[in-house]
Amino acid sequence: MPGDKPPAWQVREWLNADDPPSLQSLRGKVVLLEAFQMLCPGCVSHGIPQALRARQTFPEDALAVLGLHTVFEHHAAQGSAIALKAFLHENRVHFPVGIDAHAEGEAIPLTMRAYAMQGTPTLLLYDRKGRLRMQRFGMIEDMQLGAEIATLIGEAAE
Repeated sequence: MPGDKPPAWQVREWLNADDPPSLQSLRGKVVLLEAFQMLCPGCVSHGIPQALRARQTFPEDALAVLGLHTVFEHHAAQGSAIALKAFLHENRVHFPVGIDAHAEGEAIPLTMRAYAMQGTPTLLLYDRKGRLRMQRFGMIEDMQLGAEIATLIGEAAE
């Protein structure tokens, strides 16, 4: 679904952020958004650790790393902001994490639906103009992701 004008993130609450980030506020930086669930094995073993490695590898003025907790199953177990805060603390996640909003009575969260995500982990990568350049369900190798990020950082922001 890459394109010039990606859907806005529909977030109920941001954790680890003084001001709610948006693609508009992050223009000029490459943005990596890791969509995850805290009870998703692939997210815990690969997605979140990879986002943390990206945060450590690239300078903050060039790459913004964000998380999106997008719960589409086990709502009772994962729906609490308190549980998510504990998860982020235990996993040393200090980058901003949004809680994907739900419409009344709907199991699939709004941002997940808008991006037609197949599940978690899903990685979204935006260029410095805020255009969605990659959407990947599942896992991507660190070297490939690093190359994609470096390419986007190297492009002119204009």
